Amino acid sequence: MTDVFMKTYHRLPVSFSRGEGAWLFDVQGRRYLDFGAGIAVNCLGHGYPPLVKAIAEQAARLNHVCNYYQADVTTAFAEKLVGACAGMRRVFMANSGSEANEGACKIARKYSLRKYGPGRHRIVSLQGSFHGRTITALSATGQEKFHRDFGPFTEGFLFVPPGDIEALAQALDPAVTAALLLEPIQGESGIIPQSPAYMEAAARLCAERDILLMVDEVQCGMGRTGSFLASEAYGIQPDVVTLAKGLAGGLPVGAVLAGEKAAEVLESSDHGSTFGGNPLAAAAGLVVLDRVTRPEFLAEISRKGEKLMAALRDRHHPRLKELRGRGLMIGADIDGEAWPVLEAGVARANASPQGASPGGASPEGLLLLSAGAHTLRFLPPYIISDAELDQGLEILWELLA
Repeated sequence: MTDVFMKTYHRLPVSFSRGEGAWLFDVQGRRYLDFGAGIAVNCLGHGYPPLVKAIAEQAARLNHVCNYYQADVTTAFAEKLVGACAGMRRVFMANSGSEANEGACKIARKYSLRKYGPGRHRIVSLQGSFHGRTITALSATGQEKFHRDFGPFTEGFLFVPPGDIEALAQALDPAVTAALLLEPIQGESGIIPQSPAYMEAAARLCAERDILLMVDEVQCGMGRTGSFLASEAYGIQPDVVTLAKGLAGGLPVGAVLAGEKAAEVLESSDHGSTFGGNPLAAAAGLVVLDRVTRPEFLAEISRKGEKLMAALRDRHHPRLKELRGRGLMIGADIDGEAWPVLEAGVARANASPQGASPGGASPEGLLLLSAGAHTLRFLPPYIISDAELDQGLEILWELLA
């Protein structure tokens, strides 16, 4: 492993050179079943032929134009994305989830300033939330472990406990609050869904008090939970939606979408992004949207998620303590630390040939994610097969033994 990178990541000892479907292959040719999809990014798996074709054809035509102009493919992507998000009217294209959430915060503050004047700029978010690593997105993140060493932060954020409707009602003071920013399902803190009652109360309180309801769907959106947006399943209508991760199936792109109330807030020169929504990402995004907006495809995500959840639950494994999630976004609390299980999943590919299959292939590794010290996170690509889910689970039981 090279040491030229800044030491920002706790990396596992493997370097990949290619991928195919739900599998990744390291530089020695060993293969690993991917139950993490690059943290919900490679939603259509690796080397997905229509995605490869679209990116290659677009690269031969046009890689980039600056935002003095429009590109046909980016316009088509934006129109399809707005059409896929019920109630949304306009979109700003960025490069990441952090940038999308920064854009949402700017929309909230300008909306409130123009309508109510100064002093009404507070943004409420939830304890345990994760909204990104840039300073303002980090300021909106309700986890102290991410704040250490990086203050002072952008002022004007308040954190409330998830699930506590009374605390939320008190925090959403219309005299000082511009917006509520929340994840329908918290990802980084352990796959924690908000309750339907909490989401309904949040939407109602925001509507009554003219506070923007902004949902961070960076990890839980784009079909991950079996509906295009996780918030759809709660029956609520947000004012602002942020997306990234799986939006272009592996290429960097983020988006902040605004509905009727906030669609006209940002004006010329209010915001910008050099690479946001570039033609390559847009071409890839069109392929992803073509798949994840199909009802039958979303139904398959739900079915596979139910299969995975049932298999984890019905095994009654003594180390599995609690399961949470929806669709192919599942968290499992375990007895003991999660990280050693991730290490074992990678190390398994280096096992002795004695464990090889009858065809002589080396044992496969299993790529898992953690979310907190004691939670395994399952975010496999949507195209994973039933047989591959079964294979991954058999490896998991071995790792947990």
